[in-house]
Amino acid sequence: MTDFFGVKILIPPWVVLPLLLLATVILAYLVSSVTLWVLRRSMPELVKESDSRFYRLLRSYFFPFLIVGVLLIVLDAVPLPPKILRVADRVLALSGLVLLIFVLGKAALQILRNIGARYEAMGNIQGPVEALIKIVFIAVGGMIILDNLGITLTPIITTLGIGSLAVAIALQDTLGNFFAGLYLKADRPIEMGHYVRLESGQEGFVDRIGWRSAHIRTLQNNIVVVPNNKLAQTIITNFDLPEERMAVLIPVGVSYDSDPQGVEEILLDEVKKAVGEVEGLLGYPEPFVRFIPGFGDFAMNFTLTCYVRRFADQFLVQHEMRKRIFKRFKEDGIQIPFHRAYVRPESN
Repeated sequence: MTDFFGVKILIPPWVVLPLLLLATVILAYLVSSVTLWVLRRSMPELVKESDSRFYRLLRSYFFPFLIVGVLLIVLDAVPLPPKILRVADRVLALSGLVLLIFVLGKAALQILRNIGARYEAMGNIQGPVEALIKIVFIAVGGMIILDNLGITLTPIITTLGIGSLAVAIALQDTLGNFFAGLYLKADRPIEMGHYVRLESGQEGFVDRIGWRSAHIRTLQNNIVVVPNNKLAQTIITNFDLPEERMAVLIPVGVSYDSDPQGVEEILLDEVKKAVGEVEGLLGYPEPFVRFIPGFGDFAMNFTLTCYVRRFADQFLVQHEMRKRIFKRFKEDGIQIPFHRAYVRPESN
């Protein structure tokens, strides 16, 4: 005979217990189904695409939570030996605790993903932040579970605290580079393939951005390794932002015997004819000429402005345009003056 909630049942306890487990599962399933149905009917926005992950999280873990909760309540009413009852209570309590930590970790990761989808900076560092959140939840959850198992954590926490301080002091430069790398990933002042110039003078293409340093490949095909904390503090000129296209200024000086209007027309004609023939030279935005810096000591100085596809294209464009301009000036009789230094004649 079994005494269950004050009711005498003529069934042995070892028969009642399996029936009780089955009834608990059925009851938890019914309560879970009814609750989710009510939520879908009363809060339809909960199952929208933006919040569907939270709904799936609730649908996946509400049922096991109910099973653990109902079993904790029901086991107190079952006449089991004290030792078995204590073990069952401990197992169920730990199961509920593990489930709670796991669900909270999942919810935190989901919140982070939603923030990352709305804010680009957070989305750029979503991977390492997710890893950090997982480590924190595993560490904190593990300590809580050990504490519930009766394992004293004070010596462990003290040892970890002293060890962490020693590691932080020893690796402060490495940690500084790591967090500076997070900033570079989030803010993205540079990206792989961009052509950049640093305040210290180094320039080149960004070849790699790591968690400790960034690699910049110079035009001479050398690699400059810059620590992230230095890179985060320096002034960077990025020639690929806000777009890759850039203007190229070509200074041209002609004789004062030349017609300024004719010089302007020749320069524009040559650059327009070069579009499509010189790699990297763009026809739009349209090139233009300005009589700047103007009147020099020995020449009239013009500036031809044209546009190239990206920074590295300017070298070939300037090379080709100077050759074309020089040839055209010779054909049209326009002189490029030069200053010959005065040399005092030797006395006899």
